[in-house]
Amino acid sequence: MAEGIVSSDALLRRLEWTVIRRLDGLLQGDYRTLLRGGGVDLADLREYQLHDDVRHIDWNVTARLQTPYVRQFVEDRDLTAWFLLDLSGSVDFGSAEVTKLAVTAGFVATLARVFTRHGNRVGALFYGDKVDGVLPPGASRLHVLHLLQRMRSRPQAKAGGAGTVLADLLQGAAGIVKRRSLVFVVSDFISAPGWQAALARLARRHEVVAIRVFDPLEMELPDVGLVTVEDAETGEQLLIDASDPAFRERYAHIAQQQEDALRQGLMQSGADTLELATDDDLLDALLRFADLRRQRARRRVPAGFPAHFKRAVAA
Repeated sequence: MAEGIVSSDALLRRLEWTVIRRLDGLLQGDYRTLLRGGGVDLADLREYQLHDDVRHIDWNVTARLQTPYVRQFVEDRDLTAWFLLDLSGSVDFGSAEVTKLAVTAGFVATLARVFTRHGNRVGALFYGDKVDGVLPPGASRLHVLHLLQRMRSRPQAKAGGAGTVLADLLQGAAGIVKRRSLVFVVSDFISAPGWQAALARLARRHEVVAIRVFDPLEMELPDVGLVTVEDAETGEQLLIDASDPAFRERYAHIAQQQEDALRQGLMQSGADTLELATDDDLLDALLRFADLRRQRARRRVPAGFPAHFKRAVAA
């Protein structure tokens, strides 16, 4: 993936041999228990949280314990997964051999193929400098190849644009994804403000997983002397002196502030989060995420325990 996205079929065949078969074998039969959603089988009860749908409140348990509780259901087997794909100019960046776009392609190809191998459907919304395409859900290998090809042939962002407005993608999904679904928001989250509220609204209706793709160089500048940097989305250029320790320190401080604000926004949205770096091993990252989901499910306390007991367990 050194030169971006290689041909869709070659990418998928390579992932099927190196990642998908191992991942599918480890998760087969498990992802049903990892995903909570709009099925008919009751899976658990837990305390109400701000992002929860009030229609799922169990009023009998709430009255008995004097604390709001919501019902969680095992997701229907024939789930629909949607990928909301931020393909704006900033995802072309990569400090080594792999770009953020290549990481996005590998992740989408892997998850889409795992889902479709079990008869589930996947769809996608594409964002360049606006929401510029929708791929309705499908369940075949050919459909996954079509999804990857759509990513590969995305329109190029126009120079001098206003930059990414991720809220437009999230609000667009709210009008398109009607049935409760598993939604993956795949982005580097380099965006104009305002996406946090839109993500929280989406998470109230769907099971949302935010996939944050990043490059380590975005957090810390190397000492490379005078260099011209360009904003991939607006075309703005700046000449900076990366050999200046004070400048690098200011850069790292501002980057950390933005990082803290980003993670706070993701946490408050109610969406689960998986971070994928350009130097990560994709299989290891996905398995770490699956383990975290299982651990969260195991930590739930059976219905009927008082609220203070649940808080003690969580602590």
